[in-house]
Amino acid sequence: MQPTPAAQGPPYTAVCMYSNQAHAPPSVFGELPHLALPMVEGKVRAGFPSPADDFAVKRHDLNELLITHPLATFFWQVSGQSMREAGIDDGDILVVNRALTPVHGHIVVAQVDGDFTVKKLHSRAGKIKLVPANPTFPELTFKDGQQLIICGVVTSAIKRFVT
Repeated sequence: MQPTPAAQGPPYTAVCMYSNQAHAPPSVFGELPHLALPMVEGKVRAGFPSPADDFAVKRHDLNELLITHPLATFFWQVSGQSMREAGIDDGDILVVNRALTPVHGHIVVAQVDGDFTVKKLHSRAGKIKLVPANPTFPELTFKDGQQLIICGVVTSAIKRFVT
């Protein structure tokens, strides 16, 4: 996909047009409820354990930690393994921000010819491609006439270990 000479800005649409299909996220977002959850001060070591008496508990709201633009943010559950080397696995929940301008290197949710996907945006010298984070999946390159709509930038992934 290449921009026409008169084109301004990036050669892709940076908004998401939602369909009435059941898998598409809603197009109207309401206020997010406040939900304060406890967070231990400091960081937990992933190597040698630290003394247990070195912690204090402070309450944090996950909305405040993960969402910078509440009215432009939605969640979407991942299906598949094409982004596993970026730490995004099947079943993870993506936090997607529609208010951010997608740039080279961002992980984005995109609609390609009517199908939704999550990939890394590669944008160089007027050429666009979507790159998986798994070598067993092909890159998505675009030809004239194909439609690419960037729905939003992935800002976080929520991973569940126990349900």
